[in-house]
Amino acid sequence: MPAKSLSFPNESSEYRTARNELLAAESDLRAAIEKVAAQRRALPLGGRVKEDYPFTRAGAGAAPEPVKLSELFGDKDTLFIYGFMFGPKMEKACPMCTSFLDGLNGNAHHLRDRIALAVSARSPIERIAAFGEGRGWSRLPLVSSAENDYQSDYFAEEDDGSQWPMANVFEKRDDGIFHTWGTELLWADTGQARHMDLMWPLWNVLDVTPGGRGESWYPSLSYGDA
Repeated sequence: MPAKSLSFPNESSEYRTARNELLAAESDLRAAIEKVAAQRRALPLGGRVKEDYPFTRAGAGAAPEPVKLSELFGDKDTLFIYGFMFGPKMEKACPMCTSFLDGLNGNAHHLRDRIALAVSARSPIERIAAFGEGRGWSRLPLVSSAENDYQSDYFAEEDDGSQWPMANVFEKRDDGIFHTWGTELLWADTGQARHMDLMWPLWNVLDVTPGGRGESWYPSLSYGDA
């Protein structure tokens, strides 16, 4: 697309000057994001998974069915797993995770043309599936990790059962399944838990508005009109 100098109706010269300065900053940010993405793709292969983790998913009939980590890949060689904060001791699912997964569900059919997806939570599969059905998550493969150590091995759960929204990527090769990347920014000393923001339409849209994301607003499981 050719470069074009823009000027919207009735804008002031003050606005245009400030907007052009912001445009330069946005261009620098885009370049930095591309550089980091290339660095991420160039990572050496991570560690081999210690076992073919046994999960449980909702079956075609009434009964749940076992599924192994290797089977979650389907016909793909890359698998993205999101650790959904919905443990058996939690009264309700995490609203933040739910908001992210609402958006991921809408894009899942596009993503699944290139990679495999799964959403793993610690609760029994019946509870996870019922919640997902209520949210309309028809495109997200939901699995329960209640019978394995996946969540704790890949930092989505603490020893005391506390849950964390950790996303991980795995690659399946002829000689095994390997971890390739995880959202370690969650655990970095940044002072902000925004490790998923670049994948999250909610925050990206709010960040371009005058009010931004606000100081204390967070998504809810339901709103007044729902």
